[in-house]
Amino acid sequence: MSFVAQLYRRFAHIVHELAKFGSIGALAFVITTGVGNVLHVGFGVGELTSTGVGTVVAATFSYLANRYWTFRHREQTGMGREYVTFFVLNGIGLLITWLIQGFTKFVLDQRGWIAYNASLIIGTAIATLFRYWAYKKWVFLPEDAPPVAPATGLPEASAPQDTASGQAPSPGHAPSPGHASSPAPGTAAARDYSHPLDSSRPEPEGLAEFTRAH
Repeated sequence: MSFVAQLYRRFAHIVHELAKFGSIGALAFVITTGVGNVLHVGFGVGELTSTGVGTVVAATFSYLANRYWTFRHREQTGMGREYVTFFVLNGIGLLITWLIQGFTKFVLDQRGWIAYNASLIIGTAIATLFRYWAYKKWVFLPEDAPPVAPATGLPEASAPQDTASGQAPSPGHAPSPGHASSPAPGTAAARDYSHPLDSSRPEPEGLAEFTRAH
């Protein structure tokens, strides 16, 4: 087997993910640029506002497509948590695009639809690299990741293990510190010597000899 084939087999899952992610990213870019150009060129809306609106629309499409196609084999931790985290990360990606557009407009003093689209392409490309890395790390978690609490969005604490049996104790039956296990029935430790007429209670050695002598 050639080196290229071995390399492909080793990283096939990443290649497939990148191909799907790239396809969805291309469609999301068309949505972003389409909405942005309609607002900016057609209606005279500002560059940053146009890009922001286009990004929100594209991000909604991108989340659904990535959740149910690109990363469908990964753990699902709840649409609410994933959606919020997804949009927070997309907000960071939007800031990256805005920085490029702001630099083009206010520092380089390049305006017009050509400068707008050029800065949008460069900013989106950089933001896409960040999004791919961030989605895999915080949104679409691997299958072996610890479960996430829906209320907090944080990994749930694993149940403590019983050192003797290797199993987690059931709720309400965890032994308290210093608590000794009950002795087995019939053993000397299990006998109740509190009754004064209990004949099985051992007598002192001197008293037992006196009793046998009389």
